[in-house]
Amino acid sequence: MRKFLLTSTAVLAAGFANFAAAQDGTTTGAASGAITGAIVGGPIGAAVGGIAGAAIGTAIDPPPQEVVTYVRAQPAPEPVVVERQIVVGKPIPETVVLTPVPEHRDYAYAVVNEQRVIVDPKTHTVVQILD
Repeated sequence: MRKFLLTSTAVLAAGFANFAAAQDGTTTGAASGAITGAIVGGPIGAAVGGIAGAAIGTAIDPPPQEVVTYVRAQPAPEPVVVERQIVVGKPIPETVVLTPVPEHRDYAYAVVNEQRVIVDPKTHTVVQILD
């Protein structure tokens, strides 16, 4: 019975931690993970849960749906080929020319390695891959 109760608590708490981390970022993710870990595994569980929650909280948030819709509807800009794989969360080369998204200056887009990508124009970090 105790094993069932601990397992149920862990699953439920992990769900709450993931939900909170997705909404509020690293700080909430770390706090929620620590609480979850403490419930399940005491002080050691709190430490492990805090680290895991912080990692989940730093995940890149996808752009708003209107940005995705806008980028998909636009004619494709001149495609660019780079020598590495394009990955969400990693920057693309500064030499790639970005097309800004009007009314959403925090986003721009380009076609890199035959993939339409939405990028943070300040850091050139890939936020979402569309194609």
